[in-house]
Amino acid sequence: MAGSDRAARTPTAPDTVKILIAGGFGVGKTTMVGSVSEIAPLRTEEPLTVAGLDVDDLAGIEEKRATTVALDFGRITIGPDLVLYLFGTPGQQRFWFMWDDLAVGALGAVVLLDVRRPRASFAALDFFERRGIPFVVGVNGFFGRHPYPPERIRDALALPEDVQVLLCDARERGSCRDVLLALIDQLIAAAVRDDGTGRLTRRTR
Repeated sequence: MAGSDRAARTPTAPDTVKILIAGGFGVGKTTMVGSVSEIAPLRTEEPLTVAGLDVDDLAGIEEKRATTVALDFGRITIGPDLVLYLFGTPGQQRFWFMWDDLAVGALGAVVLLDVRRPRASFAALDFFERRGIPFVVGVNGFFGRHPYPPERIRDALALPEDVQVLLCDARERGSCRDVLLALIDQLIAAAVRDDGTGRLTRRTR
């Protein structure tokens, strides 16, 4: 009996879930990971150089001085039973080959969108749609502005109704956390529909 009581009191390790933070070049992925992470985020940023002027489209983001060349990594504890590992993808086209590797084991994704430059995130939307990886769209309000409501953005992007479109600010921890919670709620609801457990299980491919 004593052994049973001890086993019952032994805390279990929380589930860990891998989430991708994706989107085009300069939409705020590094900022989001850094804002919401409870640990010092791992960043692989390098300065933009003159050599990249003919490759990198800086229209609308002329103030940008660095870019992610591999990934960003952060962690956030959602509750005693759930920890999210956040992997920010590189946005520039020449680094897209890394997305497949980063997607291994990911349960879902946040696709960040800058409404000033929506085309920058089209490739990310297509990537997750083609692979059947659940995602939500976080509309990053640069300078705190959101000129369009979510439904208008959904219509413009021709997104299905089951894809949530959420207004957010990548600079604010609470705003980013709300987007992640919306994604987790969506994943749990899907798990309930699929197997009745609501338990999040890792993707192997």
